Amino acid sequence: MRTFYLLFVTLTAIIAHITAENCLTNNDSQTPNPDGKNKLYTGQQEFSLNLLQSINAHSPNSNIFFSPYSTYHALLMAYFISSNTTEMYLKKVLKLDPKQSKIDVFSAYKLDKLLSSIQRSGDYEFTNANRIYVDKDIQVRSCIPPLFEDELQTQDFQNAPDVSRRNINSWVEERTHNMIKDILPPGSIDSQTNLVLANAAYFKGLWENKFDAANTKLDVFHISPSNRTIVDMMNVQGSFNFDISEELGAHILELPYKGGDISMFILLPPFVKEDGVANILKKLTLEQFQKIVGDESKLWPRTVNVSLPKFNLERTIELVPILDRMNIGDVFTQNSNFSVLTNQKVSLGNALHKAKIEVNEEGTKAAAATVLFSFRSSRPAEPAIFNCKHPFVYIIYDKKEQAILFQGVFRSPY
Repeated sequence: MRTFYLLFVTLTAIIAHITAENCLTNNDSQTPNPDGKNKLYTGQQEFSLNLLQSINAHSPNSNIFFSPYSTYHALLMAYFISSNTTEMYLKKVLKLDPKQSKIDVFSAYKLDKLLSSIQRSGDYEFTNANRIYVDKDIQVRSCIPPLFEDELQTQDFQNAPDVSRRNINSWVEERTHNMIKDILPPGSIDSQTNLVLANAAYFKGLWENKFDAANTKLDVFHISPSNRTIVDMMNVQGSFNFDISEELGAHILELPYKGGDISMFILLPPFVKEDGVANILKKLTLEQFQKIVGDESKLWPRTVNVSLPKFNLERTIELVPILDRMNIGDVFTQNSNFSVLTNQKVSLGNALHKAKIEVNEEGTKAAAATVLFSFRSSRPAEPAIFNCKHPFVYIIYDKKEQAILFQGVFRSPY
């Protein structure tokens, strides 16, 4: 009862802030849709799959690792402070429900933020934080600070751009437990910068079924049918949710982390093929994804012998060309409109995303930051074999929040 009372009071306070002034829309007094939070992350799933396909199309032969969750939240900040065509483009790219107003989405965001702070398991750590950095000389509308009291920060971009850059980098580094460093390189912020939107996400989880380090052996990994290398291959036998999807042309395995909320789902082509991963991604629609992770998932528990490479990857992605493929419109141009934030002209010029993942016998550590600135056959005999000895797709998914936290394509150990 106390929890529900707290949520009711908090949501009432949020609505009161909004209705004090028409800040986000022309009619902030409307009652938020109570189903907004669920619809928010349906959009996040579709956005995440689209982003994965766009990044893969841009880098079809490389390892991929990124946090769609981080990217989504950075763009969500942009959506909240945008108007007109900029708002329209962001709403479409983020796959927000057309029937939902910005008030619905904002209330869903605030509720999600609150629930994330009080319902997390002690068996793993997942944090997510957003920042809206504005130049100190920009006059922010008076209704904005109460709505974004945790997110809104000022920096002296005009007079001390490099100090501001280092401040943002320090915040990202601190929020990602020193995993993401120097996301903004020297020269990326200058005296013309007036708006920076940032998100930092961090995850640390222990496998529910740990891999015994004594069973980690050097083994062959087939980068392609004609190219192979040697990797440290972790091995474990246990009961895991498993399926062979004819629709996707993939063997699917769920590796849960302690706490039960978050799992890594691995989509493995059955053979070493040049286009194995590409074929999976092409067929990985929202409907197919929800068949894997949803309430009616076809995955079923069985004994599986799992072999998984031990790996450590860090990737930086220039997001603007990726988002342009997704029709982001005028968001990163001088024609953008962020008049919800201020009546002065502010704009975003670039977007960087940096992510790092460490997968070992104990579990997984992953972090990411985003800155926006100026196939089935007859069932095999027990136990099933799941050998990740060729390229595969992996997704770290929060089942409680129904959100995709991290995604990747492992093509080689380097």
